[in-house]
Amino acid sequence: MTACVLCGSDRLAPLYRASDRLYRTTRKEFTVARCGGCGLMRLDPQPSSEELRQYYPPGYWFDPGGEIPGRLEEAYRRLVLGDHVRFVESALRRAEPGPLLDVGCGGGLFLGLLRKRGFEVVGLDVSWEAARVAWQRQHAPAVCGTLDRAPLRAGSFACVTMFHVLEHLPDPRTFLITAARLLQPSGRLVLQVPNAASWQSRLFGAAWNGVDVPRHLYDFRDCDLEKLVEGCGFAIVRRKYFSLRDNPAGLASSLAPALDPMARRVRKLEESSATRLTKDLLYLALVCAALPFALAEAAGRAGSTVMIEAVKR
Repeated sequence: MTACVLCGSDRLAPLYRASDRLYRTTRKEFTVARCGGCGLMRLDPQPSSEELRQYYPPGYWFDPGGEIPGRLEEAYRRLVLGDHVRFVESALRRAEPGPLLDVGCGGGLFLGLLRKRGFEVVGLDVSWEAARVAWQRQHAPAVCGTLDRAPLRAGSFACVTMFHVLEHLPDPRTFLITAARLLQPSGRLVLQVPNAASWQSRLFGAAWNGVDVPRHLYDFRDCDLEKLVEGCGFAIVRRKYFSLRDNPAGLASSLAPALDPMARRVRKLEESSATRLTKDLLYLALVCAALPFALAEAAGRAGSTVMIEAVKR
């Protein structure tokens, strides 16, 4: 048992057991436990780095490919990424001019959208294939590596973004401290994680898509994220509880994980173009039906994701 990353307590209380509902990489069940000191939720025990690699299938990021369903999905993703882009663009305009670093950039669609708005961007991902796709499809420079070991110059970035990254890390503090070192004095840090204090989390429990066992090592509430970020030398500037890309889709995937387009692609299910398109449309209908609930929980500051902007103190 390891000490809590937030409060240092070694007291844990098991909450529930869960399995990989989304990608089905294993039938093994894992225990999600709550810290007895601060309430932070985490896997206990956490898988070793060697074991974790088994739970990240090839293609664990978005690449539309050349078929019609893939192109339609990319168009949809461009639309729903708009609020991410606007949030980050607002942060960039309050910082000194400089490049943005997106950690966990995947295929680089977010970077491509920012690049088209005139911003200088750099991507970083642990998958060399993802970095290659970011270069080729989005014309966004990207490198393969981890933030704590990447050959990047201190004080060289106006903004560092991490969308759905911290919950995957055995030691999220290391990435936050490294981000502080890479940022300019007025630089911005933008983070997004699933919000374990959301209505969706309370409603679905172990079946909530935001748990994503066993890839998510931590399940942060908004208060946990703020405590972690502030403990690494940042001050919170803004919070946002709604994501058009993530919140309605998260509810849809909790209800019907077998329809999730990314999960079906990652699992390499054999589907004809017609079958794939039909399932994608059914999933889209479920996402649209989930939108009013997602808006309501976000209005109550209990959205299924939380995005923050922070500055160095």
